[in-house]
Amino acid sequence: MTSFIVEAHVGRVVRPEWAGDPQCAFCSILQKKLPAYILYEDEKVISILDIAPLRLGHTLVIPKVHLKHISELPEDYAAALGLAVTRVAKALTKFLENPGLNVVGNQEYAQAVPHVHYHIIPAPQLDAPRGTGTYNALNPPTEKEMHRMELEGRTELDEDFAKEFSDRIRRELSATASSHL
Repeated sequence: MTSFIVEAHVGRVVRPEWAGDPQCAFCSILQKKLPAYILYEDEKVISILDIAPLRLGHTLVIPKVHLKHISELPEDYAAALGLAVTRVAKALTKFLENPGLNVVGNQEYAQAVPHVHYHIIPAPQLDAPRGTGTYNALNPPTEKEMHRMELEGRTELDEDFAKEFSDRIRRELSATASSHL
């Protein structure tokens, strides 16, 4: 049965937009031409740490097919992305001990890399001091101030943090996957 399915795809023409874009940073990561801190990977999806994180743990979930629009995703890739977002979000919230997060997917508007991807961004913790990616509940910023502070607070990904963090999240995801078998 499997050989019949494989044979049906031999010589199949792949849609050009699915083949990857040599100018796309995410396609270069998928082809291992650029380094990345991988948190999760399966046959359809990869999850990596953002190189310019808004907050500690800012993660991207990317399909292994080059498409610019979420609205163009085949259902099997959309399902794989949804599953990966759920698994990675669960591991992030457990590790960071912070259940709050944002999941964002852009299509053209605010899309820095023209390849479908979702951001999983841990929420600020309102009881911590300013300047730590969190906010003091006694003196909370306005929404406009919060957006400005978050944009100004973006820095490059710290390599030491990225290695330790990605190792721990991968272990958590591996343990979670094993418990579902």
